[in-house]
Amino acid sequence: MSRPAKHSLTLRGHRTSVSLEPEFWAAFKALAQARGRGLNDLAAEIDETRGDTGLAGAIRLAVLRDLQARA
Repeated sequence: MSRPAKHSLTLRGHRTSVSLEPEFWAAFKALAQARGRGLNDLAAEIDETRGDTGLAGAIRLAVLRDLQARA
């Protein structure tokens, strides 16, 4: 895997940055596209349900769950 890359997202009007490996960014973008959602919208949905997990970890878990569900 590559080194994490930082990207900016806007969650409910607030800017934040998230560091994910390029492979996870690509999978996250594909997940948003498959669901007909924008990255910010999907990230906001994940943020609302993440509990104590950091946003980057919650995005990785969402990507993993989606891949497992399709396997």
